[in-house]
Amino acid sequence: MDTFMECYFEEVFANMDRDCLNERTKRRDLVEYFNTVIAGCARGQNHSDNTSCKNFVVSALRYHNNCKSRNGDVCLMGKYHNLLYIAMKLAFDWSLQDNGVVAALLDEMYSCEGTFERIFLGAIFGTSAPYFLAGWKSDFKDKEENVHALVFFLDHATNANLEYKEDDRCHRFIDVPLESCGRASPVRVVIQMGAAEMLMILLRFGARITSDKVSTNPIESILDRLKEYNGVYPYELVTCLKLTMRAVPSITLTVNKGELKHLGLPIDYNYQRRLMLEKYGDILKSHLIPASRCGLKPVELKHLSRCMVRQMLWKNFELPLGIQKLPIPKTLKRYLDLCED
Repeated sequence: MDTFMECYFEEVFANMDRDCLNERTKRRDLVEYFNTVIAGCARGQNHSDNTSCKNFVVSALRYHNNCKSRNGDVCLMGKYHNLLYIAMKLAFDWSLQDNGVVAALLDEMYSCEGTFERIFLGAIFGTSAPYFLAGWKSDFKDKEENVHALVFFLDHATNANLEYKEDDRCHRFIDVPLESCGRASPVRVVIQMGAAEMLMILLRFGARITSDKVSTNPIESILDRLKEYNGVYPYELVTCLKLTMRAVPSITLTVNKGELKHLGLPIDYNYQRRLMLEKYGDILKSHLIPASRCGLKPVELKHLSRCMVRQMLWKNFELPLGIQKLPIPKTLKRYLDLCED
């Protein structure tokens, strides 16, 4: 495989037009070609399909890095960068199990782009929407395959303990901001869409529901949207609210104490309680938010324990698969995995 790939890059790929892989159909044609090559090399060299796929991805990364090094460590983009997406699709197609190689592929993609849009947007919006958002079409055939691919790379990124620095912050693969979505995190975008099934996947893998540079806590955005429906709440949005409340100890609202300073309230005044009652009183009356999750009553010990156990698993890159390793009953495993409340 290594010899074949060296010859291919020197004799064929080097003579191809720079923009030859910009179209999705061209990338798919090349993926099909290399699928045949991988299968043939596996049979001819008496290797497993996984080994042949690994050799291809390693060769593609080596070629990309060599071209990048000769250009002052700046990616040449065009076909040179699109080669990474060929490798990405083949790694998924053959379910590549080598965690180190897949991690190296993800690192190289982030090094060039600073985002993982090509993996997330197709799973969130489907195959065509990314074209209108970012000017490209997903390399996976439909939304279902996009979701499966996202889970595949989430699993590898978690096992490899991948983290990426941005200014003064450090993001895990699942939380890297999406450039074409205003630098919002994937979980924030999913919440804004009200996509409950996708939200469940992200939360199970430990996506952070926190304030960022875009706006405040994503749970507040759900509550603000629910207020617009005047008591007739859409199912998907309500489901998103319930799922997020499983993943955090309680709802924390953004309080601007400066605006309330003129009231002369005591230092220990419960701003959260007042803001919840005044701003989201109708939602509380509809019983969409348990009193124990919004500061009106103490939080249940069982729920606090779940949040703490999940936090420890998250720190050790063990979400969600680490839950199954715990010596606890299956019902508690489902509870920890956010499958029930």
